Amino acid sequence: MAAGRALLLAAALLLLLQPAAAVWPRPQAQRFPPGGGGRCSLSPRRFHFAHAGGSAVGPGCAVLEAAFQRYRALLFAAAAARPTENEPPWESPCTQLLVFVATPGCDGFPNLDSKENYKLSVSEGSLLLSADAVWGALRGLETFSQLVGRDENGTYYINETEIMDFPRFPHRGLLLDTSRHYLPLRAILETLDVMAYNKFNVFHWHIVDDPSFPYESVTFPELSKQGAFNAMTHVYTASDVQTVIEYARLRGIRVIAEFDTPGHTLSWGPGAPGLLTPCYSGKDPSGTYGPINPILNSTYQFVTSLFQEVSTVFPDFFLHLGGDEVDFTCWKSNPKIRAFMKEMGFGEDYKKLESFYIQRLLDIISSLGKGYIVWQEVFDNGVKVRPDTIIHVWKENSTPYMEEMANVTKAGYRALLSAPWYLNRISYGQDWMAAYQVEPLKFEGSPEQKDRVIGGEACMWGEYVDVTNLAPRLWPRAGAVAERLWSNAAVRDLQDAYVRLADFRCKLLGRGVQAQPLYVGYCENEFGGF
Repeated sequence: MAAGRALLLAAALLLLLQPAAAVWPRPQAQRFPPGGGGRCSLSPRRFHFAHAGGSAVGPGCAVLEAAFQRYRALLFAAAAARPTENEPPWESPCTQLLVFVATPGCDGFPNLDSKENYKLSVSEGSLLLSADAVWGALRGLETFSQLVGRDENGTYYINETEIMDFPRFPHRGLLLDTSRHYLPLRAILETLDVMAYNKFNVFHWHIVDDPSFPYESVTFPELSKQGAFNAMTHVYTASDVQTVIEYARLRGIRVIAEFDTPGHTLSWGPGAPGLLTPCYSGKDPSGTYGPINPILNSTYQFVTSLFQEVSTVFPDFFLHLGGDEVDFTCWKSNPKIRAFMKEMGFGEDYKKLESFYIQRLLDIISSLGKGYIVWQEVFDNGVKVRPDTIIHVWKENSTPYMEEMANVTKAGYRALLSAPWYLNRISYGQDWMAAYQVEPLKFEGSPEQKDRVIGGEACMWGEYVDVTNLAPRLWPRAGAVAERLWSNAAVRDLQDAYVRLADFRCKLLGRGVQAQPLYVGYCENEFGGF
C-alpha cells in the first residue's frame, strides 16, 4: 500500500512537471524552445498531410497515403464525434505537416535492415517530418499523432518541439499464438494497429502447433481440413494471410511465420499420414504419435514441399523454424528409430537424432533462399547451423537467460531475447515494471557480442488467451517491451515511465483499444467514449 501511495504521489508530481503530450516509446532526443515556446493550432477542417518538395516519395505511395488517412482519422476522432471547434485568432494555425523522404521505395517490404530514423520539427507555422525511408516516416507520423493535444476549448494544438529519433534495436517483435486458441482475422489486424502505435516492427506469427493447424495450405489442404479446430471457421485462408501481410506492410511491420518442427506437430498428423512417429508400448504400436519421424525420406520430401509454399507465401527473408521442446520418449519407444540410431552410430544420444533432422531441415530452407530463426535448444544441442542463424532465447530456468545470451553471441550468432517477456504470464500488481527493467545487453561479453543482439520479442502464448482477453492482457504491458527495444538504454526511470505509459494507455482507449489500467486513476476519455 505504501509503495502504491508513493507511486501515485510521484506520478501526480511528475504530471505537473511533464511537458504536454509525452511520447511512448520515448524518442532518442527531444528539444523544447527556451521558456516552452509557442504552439500551433490545428483545424480538423483544414489540416492535411503533404509531400515536401524534393521528396523521393510522393503522391501515389500507398504506404504514406494510407498512413495519412489513418492518422488524420486518429488525430481528429473526437472532433468527428463532437464537431464544435474554436480557432483562437492569436494562435498560429498549422495547416499541413510536410513529409520528406530521402530515398525512393514504397512498394517493397520492410526488413531487418530497414531505416526507421526520422526528424520531426514543430515551429511557429511550420511542421516538417523528414526520414531516410518510408518506414521512418511511419514512425514519425506516430510520434506526431501523440504530440497533438486538445485544450479545454476544444482546440487542437501541438507545442513547438524538435525530435531526432531512431530505434535502438532493429528487431522489435510481438508473438501471437493462433494454434492454442484461434484468433479471428480482425483481432490480428487490430493487434497490428496497436503494434504500430508502439513502434513494434515484427509480427511473429506462431501460426500452428500441437492443438490445431489453422493455416490453409494449397499444397497440403488436408493439414487444415483434418488439423484445424474447425476446417470451415477456424482457419486462415490464403486471402486472410495476404491481408495480414499487406496490413502489416502498410504499418512498417514484418510478418515472420513460425512452423515449429520436429516437435509441436501433433495437429499435422491427421492430414499427413506417415509424417509423425508411431509410439510403441512394448513391442506393439500404442496408437499414439510423437514428433515428426526423422528417419524417412518421405518426411523430407513433405517438409521440402510445405516450406516451398511457405517461403513463397511469406515474403520476409526469415522463417522461424522452432526446434524447441522435442520429447524423445516416443522416438525411444520405436524399434525402427532405435535401429536407425544404431546404424548411424548415435548410441543413446537422441539429441544427435534431433540434430540430424534439424540440419537437413536447415539445408532445405537454405536451398529455398531463406534465412532462419530457431529457438535456443537448437544451439544448446550443438546442431551445426549457418553463421547467419538467429538464436531466439526463451528459457529462464536451467541456464540464466543472460548467460545464454552471452554463450550465443560468443559463438558468433545473432540473438533475440524473449525469456523475460512472456506476457501470457500474469501476476497481481504492476508486472509491466519487471518487463521494463530488463536490459538486453546486461551480460558479460565484448562489444562485438553486444552488437549481435538484434532485439527481442514480447510473447503472448495462447493457452489461456483468446479474442476475449487478448487486447487487455497485451496492452499497455507490451508497451514496456516496446520502449525497452526502441529507446536509449539510459531511459530507465520507472516513475517517469509510469506517467508516460499511463498517458499512452489513455490515448489507446481513445483509439478504441481495450488497454487495461496500470493502477488507480482515470482517463479524460474512457473506453467506449464516455
